Amino acid sequence: MLQVHGSGPVSLINQQLTKITMFDMKEFASAMKQISEEKGISAESVFETIEAAIAAAYKREYGEKGQIIKAAMDQETGALEMTQVHYVVEGMDEEGNITGPLPVKVVEEKPDFQDLEGTRRRRPGEEPATETSEVKIKFNPQKHVLLEEAQKKNKKAKVGDEVVTKLEPKTDFGRIAAQTAKQVIIQRLREAERGAIFSEFKGREGEIISGVVQRREGALVFVDLGKTNGLVPPAEQMFTDNYRLGQRYRFVITKVEETSRGPVVILSRSNPKLVVGLFRSEVPEIDSGSVEVKAIAREAGSRTKIAVASTEESIDPIGSLVGQKGVRVQTVINEISGEKIDIILWSDKPTDFIANSFSPAKVLQVKIVDEERKHALVEVSEDQFSLAIGKKGQNVRLAAKLSGWKIDVRSPKENLVYDEVDEGTEVKAEDIEPITP
Repeated sequence: MLQVHGSGPVSLINQQLTKITMFDMKEFASAMKQISEEKGISAESVFETIEAAIAAAYKREYGEKGQIIKAAMDQETGALEMTQVHYVVEGMDEEGNITGPLPVKVVEEKPDFQDLEGTRRRRPGEEPATETSEVKIKFNPQKHVLLEEAQKKNKKAKVGDEVVTKLEPKTDFGRIAAQTAKQVIIQRLREAERGAIFSEFKGREGEIISGVVQRREGALVFVDLGKTNGLVPPAEQMFTDNYRLGQRYRFVITKVEETSRGPVVILSRSNPKLVVGLFRSEVPEIDSGSVEVKAIAREAGSRTKIAVASTEESIDPIGSLVGQKGVRVQTVINEISGEKIDIILWSDKPTDFIANSFSPAKVLQVKIVDEERKHALVEVSEDQFSLAIGKKGQNVRLAAKLSGWKIDVRSPKENLVYDEVDEGTEVKAEDIEPITP
């Protein structure tokens, strides 16, 4: 987040505001441009910040309570233009309240405490004010002007218009005013930086990102992503990862949330999209569209099955993911801490796809028991039976998730079903968001 002390443009602004009472506006403008580049904040937002700060300092030193002071700064020369704004209102009653339709800006503006009438707390048993209750705002000559007076200067003036009056530009502020400006700048820059970070990472949901483990707080892992920190909840962690401080991992951005403390980037190591994204960065054929990831089933830290197909007859989809001497798939395996990966050839024929999904086990036959309910029976030889089931039923469980079918497995000599697996959550290609390498 924004640091007030230290070196750099922020420190320069801090010095300008605390050690001297005369702003060097050209140097100030230069520092603001540097902040814009370093923090990834738009130049317009940065200059809006400094203009608001100068307006606050000007009002504190030279203005009156209730005035609406605005500042405009030339981004190149740092030249200032100070103005005072009055809102045109219809009239004023005997009690000094504004009459007629209230301009939107007058209602939305945060008025001074004494400008509000009827702000006392409700007494016990007193009915609360309804939405139809009339809002009364005191007429303040420092920020309101009557329609009759406004039309003397401009016959076309109407209620809600702004009457702008130029003021004498000043950059010589007292320490209290400078402190006010400093607080405004720090707060506005912090808000702008948070907004920029949120916008950047919100648009990158589903992407792969690299980060360094910064610290652990209980079961939570905090990751340094450069501009901000990411959070890895327990459910998104892999049990095979150590998450040692300073260790670098690759994650998938699953969600970005806005909170009172700033944006929170939720990262995952267990999401199936991480494997898809890693393959996309290693396999050019996936990025070009000649090889498609049709489905994926994963038990993070243990095993993944990924089904692929080719859109061109000349390209072998499995070979594309494996790479020469297994280089591509091994790179992905290393990134996910040695997790096993089965690359499956996808088929639009359910029997073929189910048979392929049992890899590395070899299937003798696949029978469709109920096509409507997606229920199939798989037969394997005696020597392939344990391999087909997998450790604690993992292989058949992943095959069911990958294919989306309810699968029973048996050997030819058995008349009874050995194992039955319910259909799991299927991750289809259309559910997988594009991931930039």
